[in-house]
Amino acid sequence: MKLNTFWLALVALVVTPLSVVSADDTMLTYEGGDGPGKGKHIVLISGDEEYRSEEALPMLAGILSEHHGFDCTVLFSINPEDGTVDPNNQKNIPGIEKLKSADLCIIMTRFRNLPDEDMQVIDDYLKAGKPIIGLRTATHAFNIPKDAKFHSYSFNNKGGFGKQVLGETWVSHHGRHKGESTRGVINEEAKDNPILRGVDDVWGPTDVYGIRNLPEDATVLVYGAVLEGMKPEDKPVEGKKNDPMMPIVWTMPYQLEGGKQGTSMCSTFGSSIDYVNEDGRRIVVNAVFDLLGLEDKITPDLDVSIVGEYDPSFYGFNSFKKGLKPADFQGK
Repeated sequence: MKLNTFWLALVALVVTPLSVVSADDTMLTYEGGDGPGKGKHIVLISGDEEYRSEEALPMLAGILSEHHGFDCTVLFSINPEDGTVDPNNQKNIPGIEKLKSADLCIIMTRFRNLPDEDMQVIDDYLKAGKPIIGLRTATHAFNIPKDAKFHSYSFNNKGGFGKQVLGETWVSHHGRHKGESTRGVINEEAKDNPILRGVDDVWGPTDVYGIRNLPEDATVLVYGAVLEGMKPEDKPVEGKKNDPMMPIVWTMPYQLEGGKQGTSMCSTFGSSIDYVNEDGRRIVVNAVFDLLGLEDKITPDLDVSIVGEYDPSFYGFNSFKKGLKPADFQGK
């Protein structure tokens, strides 16, 4: 079992400096070097008000680029008046067109209402059957008005993007928010899945989401045990809350009407502070490899160490670091 004393781990999140990172006014670009991901492009789309995707996704991009050779582009919700990162702005994520050259997308948005031209790019990407990873609030990634062209993606339209692509939409907080943390429990029936290679110690302070109606063709990889408190050593809550446990990581095939079949992975484990946990990061990195056909490159000790500085905020509305530009999130 890996050392998982969360607060001790939080102290030591400064590793090797980032090698090649560039930023324009709205996004971050990480140029990959040698590695199994060389020549492949990942677009990571942040934009949620609560779980600090604007912190988590640059960190994940640094790992994927520096250690494994992927080219990565990180997009942000931007306040158009001053160019700062503003997760509360639900209508402006510049750079969505970068998906046109993406081999894989990682999305962690919540209730976004993007312009039609942006949604068209997302629609084209998904109808091409390209792989996608959804984190935490991606189950309810979009909130688009009924009279809009892409209302079909809205969480309140038969589950929208979450239901169609990831397998579930917003349901509930299953664990008590900010009171009951999450311990990952490997699904024994899926223990040999490449995404779980090297994964044995998943814990984070973010609560378990309610997941009620996954499709039959979804493969649950990890369940979430609701713990009595906010420490990794806390015991699971007794009673119905953990019987049955909710899925927190799963994969599934998806296919939009008129499109090709693709594969998605969803993890409702994944606020920025959850990714202090090594195996939480490992699940995402392993999933990138697996969804891109690189599963033979996944080893139990695949490097998921954090590159540069990572000082994640505890989750909460309006708790984002205000007045910052994308370049401020690149790590040092």
